[in-house]
Amino acid sequence: MKNSKVLLKMVTLAMFVALGVVISPILRVEGMCPMAHLINITCAVFMGPVYALTCAVLIGIIRMMTMGIPPLALTGAVFGATLSGILYKVSKGKIIAAVLGEIIGTGIIGAIVSYPVMTYLWGKEGLTLFFYVPSFIMGTLIGGSIAYLLLKRLAATGMLRKIQDSLNGSDEVRDIHTEKENKTTEEKAV
Repeated sequence: MKNSKVLLKMVTLAMFVALGVVISPILRVEGMCPMAHLINITCAVFMGPVYALTCAVLIGIIRMMTMGIPPLALTGAVFGATLSGILYKVSKGKIIAAVLGEIIGTGIIGAIVSYPVMTYLWGKEGLTLFFYVPSFIMGTLIGGSIAYLLLKRLAATGMLRKIQDSLNGSDEVRDIHTEKENKTTEEKAV
């Protein structure tokens, strides 16, 4: 049974990575990749911070190797994906916390970390410390909004809980609204 759970997690992670690579060019400009944030948040809520970080790193590396994307693919993603999963877990399953984690982690921390990486490692000139903050925040707001709507809809239908149960990836963290709706449904059934 444990092997099948591990296999399911690996297959789900691979699907997130593949989807992330394929949809990342949508609405993409340098410093703004909204679809990556959609994947980061969704993976964080489904599977937790470690898998979200792994997913973000794999997507970033593949995008850099195949699409010629600069290191922004990594610096912008890893902080947001990790913080998204951590805040979702700490908040006991609030989807908005996962979105805020992505906005803070990528939109602010990742954007600031991108400055020295792009200046000193990539050799880009004319940048300032906060150069990437506006575009990173804009990208996280777009991708975060889409993720929020998707995850809230999944929570409302009870699918979010079923997905989390099957993956057992969010350490039994549930969306609070899903719990309330399930109790209401059970009370009506009785």
